[in-house]
Amino acid sequence: MPAVKAFYCHHFVLPLPPEHRFPMAKYALLYERVRAAAAELGVELREPQPADDTALCRAHERGYVERASRGGLDAAEQRKIGFPWSALMIERSRRSAGGTMAALQAALEGDGVAVNLAGGTHHAFAGHGAGYCVFNDSVVAARHVQALGLARRLLVVDLDVHQGNGTAAIVRDDPSIFAFSMHGARNYPALKEAGDLDVELPDGCGDADYLDALAHHLPVALERAEPDAVIYLAGADPYAQDRLGRLALSKPGLAERDRMVLDACLRHDLPLSISMAGGYAADVADIVDIHFATVRAAAELARRRHALAL
Repeated sequence: MPAVKAFYCHHFVLPLPPEHRFPMAKYALLYERVRAAAAELGVELREPQPADDTALCRAHERGYVERASRGGLDAAEQRKIGFPWSALMIERSRRSAGGTMAALQAALEGDGVAVNLAGGTHHAFAGHGAGYCVFNDSVVAARHVQALGLARRLLVVDLDVHQGNGTAAIVRDDPSIFAFSMHGARNYPALKEAGDLDVELPDGCGDADYLDALAHHLPVALERAEPDAVIYLAGADPYAQDRLGRLALSKPGLAERDRMVLDACLRHDLPLSISMAGGYAADVADIVDIHFATVRAAAELARRRHALAL
């Protein structure tokens, strides 16, 4: 059975001050966890190529890509992103976008499902970054496969706890990319963008209410989007112990969320790329547990697809 491709860029590490609250360590820890279980899961780890200017400019203004790449972002732009500029920040951001591009392309070219162990940078707008996001990997990847003629219509299923405001804004006038976001009503960003389907959840929303909402709205998104493939942002930040989440999902609840999305893609025979998106639990091991469970679910989906094809 073909291995599930999992693309990684943890070794391109942003130089952050020790007190910075972004958990950069999670990427290397997740990579090591996946690497140790790769043979058991049936996962093939791959380093993605960086997204080039042509790919990035399908989603972003050329002037922004050029300013970001050469270190021309001013202090306000850097504060909005939340990272100090560095060449490594840009290299990592290009590799992260490249990982989702490669995962979506692999899924469409016959793998059925593939994973980016980073990605989910959904707060990046066409002309600026925000919320720890420099380039919007989901839109970059969607337009990449469209340019290759592999897909016409894409559905973004964004289950990070924060609204995918950058994604919604970029694709607002693009009916070929459907933005579905299910997120905390009172969480960042304070001012939400209008996506194609937005589901706002109250603080403290737990497993039962969250999964009921997903069971209701995911079929609506699939019906309205009529996609050729799905890009799934599997955020770890709806977890009850997340410092920035405000929701109250358990690890089993998050695993059930993943299963619901993956089962829907299997039923509809939709190729699927998965990005890890956010996660800010005080104990980084919790974040890694949640992301690793998503990778395991992807590997199980690949086995099920293969069995159905026999």
